[in-house]
Amino acid sequence: MDVVVGGTFDHIHKGHKLLIDTALQTAGENGFVFIGITSGPLISYKKRIKSFENRKRQVEHYLKDKIINCRVQIESIFTVFGPTLTLDFDAIIISPETEKNARMINHERIRKGLKEMKIIKIPYVLSDDGLPISSTRIRNGVIDEEGHLIRKNEDGD
Repeated sequence: MDVVVGGTFDHIHKGHKLLIDTALQTAGENGFVFIGITSGPLISYKKRIKSFENRKRQVEHYLKDKIINCRVQIESIFTVFGPTLTLDFDAIIISPETEKNARMINHERIRKGLKEMKIIKIPYVLSDDGLPISSTRIRNGVIDEEGHLIRKNEDGD
């Protein structure tokens, strides 16, 4: 099966790992996984995002310890659509926050005469405080990549 997944992947956390693992499992043996890392206008509004090269290295580092029976391609994407309007994918792996984008992509694919992709939605992965793990919360020093709360001393350090 040919699968696509996209994201900023600024801090590889448990949610990203579930997203990538689900893509690999869905693709299966001899399948294909395209991992799109957002770049350019998709992240220009965000502050303190790591470089594309750094984010790609993080994804590659996570993948290096995995047993992978499918082809994996990691590229930058500059629009929400990425390669979904030019390549033939069977499924898209999403988190709850990107479901609207996946539906929009499928709508556009159908309009262009392409087949609709199966939408596979993973659940939010929650941190110790019951809120979703996110790169923003990690970047802001609230939690770590595993979702554990970061304790600050009384001086705020």
